[in-house]
Amino acid sequence: MIIYLDESGDLGFDFQTKHPSRKFVITLLVCASGAVTREFRTAVRRTLKNKLNHGKKGSQVVHELKGTGTTLAIKQYFYRHSPKHHWRIYTVVVNKERVYEHLQTKQGKKKLYNYVSRFLLEKVDLANAGNAVTLVVDRCKNKDEIADFNQYLANQLDALLPLDVPLNIYHEHSHANAGLQAVDLFCWGVFRKYERGDLDWYQEYRARIAFETEYLRDTQ
Repeated sequence: MIIYLDESGDLGFDFQTKHPSRKFVITLLVCASGAVTREFRTAVRRTLKNKLNHGKKGSQVVHELKGTGTTLAIKQYFYRHSPKHHWRIYTVVVNKERVYEHLQTKQGKKKLYNYVSRFLLEKVDLANAGNAVTLVVDRCKNKDEIADFNQYLANQLDALLPLDVPLNIYHEHSHANAGLQAVDLFCWGVFRKYERGDLDWYQEYRARIAFETEYLRDTQ
């Protein structure tokens, strides 16, 4: 099992003098096998070649497929060429306006990110993961943060994994990993749904979502 993790929105909390996002989204793209990830790689490369780089040369060439700045038509093209089976999406939306104050500090944000990531991963059926679980995360943390994230998840998920199934965690740059680019597209669609009420892209793939919830949602 190969899992790609990405986020949309930000973890800024100064709603008085700045303009942070109201929501923060973490999304998993769960692929049952390496064959599925290779199909996503083909879909990403085909979309870049045929839709974003057709006729372009040199510095004009786009190297990464992203949710922002990509038209709905291009996203639909990517989705049509994505794998037909054996992958699902898991996503959690954090309502930042209800996050406790102690989680709005520098250390608190790290704790919140790690907790929400673990919460979401626990929704995946890791007991039937095959020979190993590989988690690939967009590389946006420093060395100490990576070590803390990896150790936290390894400790928390240990009981959910069969004894003979290892958990491998890699932090990679999204421009070099098609799986991270794919999950970025899906995560952006969920973010747009909750942040802006924009369902256009989200509706294209909503049937693929195995788990979706809003954490600390409004109770009114």
